[in-house]
Amino acid sequence: MAEGGAADLDTQRGEVAALLKTQLRKGDTWYLVDSHWFKQWKKYVGFDSWDKYQMGDQNVYPGPVDNSGLLRDGDVLAIKEHLIDELDYILVPTEGWNKLVSWYGLTEGQEPIARKVVEQGMFVKHCKVEVYLTELKLCEDSNMDNVITRRFSKADTIDMIEKEMRKLFSIPDEKETRLWNRYMSNTFEPLNKPDSTIQDAGLYQGQVKTCRMKSTSSGFFFFVDSQELMPQTRNSISTNSSYSLPSYHPYSNSYDYSDQSRQSERSGLCGLSNLGNTCFMNSAVQCLSNIPPLTEYFLKDKYTDELNEDNPLGMKGEIARAYAELIKQLWSGKYSYVTPRPFKTQVGRFAPQFSGYQQQDSHELLAFLLDGLHEDLNRIRKKPYIQLKDANGRPDKVVAEEAWENHIKRNDSIIVDIFHGLFKSTLVCPVCSKVSVTFDPFCYLTLPLPMKKERTLEVYLVRLDPLAKPTQYKLTVPKVGYISDLCTSLSTLSGVPAEKMIVTDIYNHRFHRIFATNENLSSIMERDDIYVVEDTDHVVIPVHLREKYKQSGYNHTSTPLFGQPFLIAVPRTLSEDKLYNMLLLREMETDEQDDESSQDQELPSENDNSQSEDSVGGDNELENGVVGPTNSTKGQQTAGHNRKRLFTFQFNNMGKTDFSLIKEDTRQIRFDEGHLRLSGRKSRLHMEYKPQKKAFFKLKDCIELFTTKEKLGAEDPWYCPNCKQHQQATKKLDLWSLPPVLVVHLKRFSYSRYMRDKLDSLVDFPLRDLDMSEFLINPNAGPCRYDLIAVSNHYGGMGGGHYTAYAKNKDDDKWYNYDDSSVSPANEDQIVSKAGYVLFYQRQDTVKGGQSHCGDRH
Repeated sequence: MAEGGAADLDTQRGEVAALLKTQLRKGDTWYLVDSHWFKQWKKYVGFDSWDKYQMGDQNVYPGPVDNSGLLRDGDVLAIKEHLIDELDYILVPTEGWNKLVSWYGLTEGQEPIARKVVEQGMFVKHCKVEVYLTELKLCEDSNMDNVITRRFSKADTIDMIEKEMRKLFSIPDEKETRLWNRYMSNTFEPLNKPDSTIQDAGLYQGQVKTCRMKSTSSGFFFFVDSQELMPQTRNSISTNSSYSLPSYHPYSNSYDYSDQSRQSERSGLCGLSNLGNTCFMNSAVQCLSNIPPLTEYFLKDKYTDELNEDNPLGMKGEIARAYAELIKQLWSGKYSYVTPRPFKTQVGRFAPQFSGYQQQDSHELLAFLLDGLHEDLNRIRKKPYIQLKDANGRPDKVVAEEAWENHIKRNDSIIVDIFHGLFKSTLVCPVCSKVSVTFDPFCYLTLPLPMKKERTLEVYLVRLDPLAKPTQYKLTVPKVGYISDLCTSLSTLSGVPAEKMIVTDIYNHRFHRIFATNENLSSIMERDDIYVVEDTDHVVIPVHLREKYKQSGYNHTSTPLFGQPFLIAVPRTLSEDKLYNMLLLREMETDEQDDESSQDQELPSENDNSQSEDSVGGDNELENGVVGPTNSTKGQQTAGHNRKRLFTFQFNNMGKTDFSLIKEDTRQIRFDEGHLRLSGRKSRLHMEYKPQKKAFFKLKDCIELFTTKEKLGAEDPWYCPNCKQHQQATKKLDLWSLPPVLVVHLKRFSYSRYMRDKLDSLVDFPLRDLDMSEFLINPNAGPCRYDLIAVSNHYGGMGGGHYTAYAKNKDDDKWYNYDDSSVSPANEDQIVSKAGYVLFYQRQDTVKGGQSHCGDRH
């Protein structure tokens, strides 16, 4: 058995590995574990076959399960927003969680982060751990200042919410109650189905439930206020005492509106309420709403004749109906904003990834919506089977016509009419030179941005001088580079030779990782604390600081670490006293006042040759390979024989007991509680950093990059029909024909195993006269100029931020800023910004209603 009664490491590794393969089942409970802690545990138990060199090493002992990195500041129950599975946290089933906690415990003051497995999807069901719960605010009608926040699963029912409110507000069982949704100041919806789930009822993040008990005069109800509270746990609200209750049915396809007496609103200038992280949806919808031919199609009810409810690839016509209803409200001219809850509910039913209230991607929502509308409105009732053919040397014009004809035999809708174009794909085998040419339809262009070749990292340099403060540097390093590049960059600024640097990652008071110079820089994530230690010809020993407890039965692996670990360079042969002095010097305060007081400090006395009751890990201690020097080898006491040492230390020599030569093994140092303060070491020096000027590109640069020949990656090879095997072919894309409305997606977000990144470079895109003729390889293509009509903007970083939209109103030809429920005029000089994410261009020859295309598609 391992220390503390835990199972041995092989058993731990095997049991957890098996449990991580558990299938998700509806109703089961899984737990979140901080990925940093889990990685440390994996090191300790040798989980990965390629990473067993520190297995059992007490200096990588993970300690109690610590989820502090997942929690909001000051809140032990709420997790941070935009966490990503496997990058920020690991999901483990109940049995796995119980085993980890029984072996290691849970950090004091923390609660388990337990989440239910829910079933998502309308037709194709799949299970998913519901990491983010729906936060509702609960209060009594008699005391609406007393607001209590509770989090519920989407699988919880209305009845469960009512029971929770009864318990919180001590409502007697004999008192009758009812739930209502309140959306605007005078708009209500009864919730008469207690068995309905939160997801089915369409309740969303931040809604406020108010309880009213039955009275003889006014009846009884709960209600939900979604507009008048900020998302604090407790807040005061103002209410209108004259409630107006509508007579429509619960969960109907009705929209909620702003003040309906406002008849002067201009058509299309209507905002969309944020239902809780739904700005991505609002941005995409507002852009589509301002595409004239599509909006006219729905406003004139042309869609009703083309609904395809039997299409197995469609959504039974529900997405088209919900979108049509929303467009009609936006263009009614009656409202300043509407609440798109029915539309959001329908989207979530068919695309479970959008069913929750996490921030999503406006382009991904747009792609789903265009595809859903296309299939719901597909004029082809029975799609024929078509055998795809390669060009085989035939003229491009012939192959392109054939490809388009085959496409519209299976796909013919208003979406195809407006948004679909055709590009040519050319693949060349590097072995046999086989050339494969195909023509493929597209609905939008995803354009790569010229990649930033560099990234900025913040690191701390720790000098050999033990009294020198760590100095913070901001380094510019290659985006695709190695640890050696980091050392070279730091050497240029600091003067320390690159070959004299040891790069480490510190987490939870211990060395989480020591990097090799040939490791990729991509393994360093943005939140990592990187310390670069000046190396020496001496032996470099990692030192961890651990508190001492006076309780009997002391076990060093269960006591907490503190402070920052450090590396110390020592000669290969030295006495214990010299090592003690070096460690003491390393831990002394570095400011003048503390230096002076340290020199004059009176240390407590101890009897000669006696061991203090307060000392930890006596000289003869031998515990799991952690060995201290014996009395026979003990040298002269530092600061005289009558001085009590401020700390004791142990060498973790992995079972070796020869201390005549200190080898390059991990050493562990423990301090008596309260004797040494580390605040001086927390002081940092900061080097000035002048950021480089942000990159600037034109939209045409991105288009040229899109059409540049590239070599396929090893993970995405092409199957060559001649070689009969997969090859890393060269691939080139060219534009053959373009649609009336060209959607351009700027690929700002990038993902890797270790990091997420957003390219915030400014892309200068024209507001008018975008000439695409030069990019069309179709010799019959005529003039092809576009004007910008809408932009979906993203502000902020990866996994979060905020989405808005700029769009030109088709009636007054003016630009407006759509920011959730707010709509305001915009100047043309505001439109082009670093936030531009998805661009919508309308071809000039189709502005008056024409549907011709640039290039001969047919």
